[in-house]
Amino acid sequence: MTALALEQSKLTDRYQTTVPTGVRRQLNLQKGDRIAYKTEASGRVYIEAAHEVEDDPALGSFLDFLQADIAAHPERLQAFDGALLERMRALVGDVEVDLDAPLSPDDE
Repeated sequence: MTALALEQSKLTDRYQTTVPTGVRRQLNLQKGDRIAYKTEASGRVYIEAAHEVEDDPALGSFLDFLQADIAAHPERLQAFDGALLERMRALVGDVEVDLDAPLSPDDE
C-alpha cells in the first residue's frame, strides 16, 4: 500500500486557506484552477482538480422558468429604460466591500 502524505493548512477568519505545495503538485494545480471537494457521511473529504465546470441546477431551472414565462406571456416584456438603470445604480452605486474584513456571525 502506498504511504499517505500528510499536509496541513490554516483557515483565515474568512474560511480561506492556501493549498499546500505538495497537494498543488500532486493535483497539477495552477493559479486560477478550480478544486472539487467530495465528502462522505463519515467525514472523509476528497479533493481533486475540477476539470469541468458543472452546470448549476438551480440556474438551469430558473432559466427554463423564464423561457416558459416569456413564451406564455410575451406581453409582459418591457424595454429597459434609463430611469430603471438610475434607480438600480442608486441602490448599489456607493457600496464598498472589504474582502479582508471578518465575516459577521450572521454570514457564517
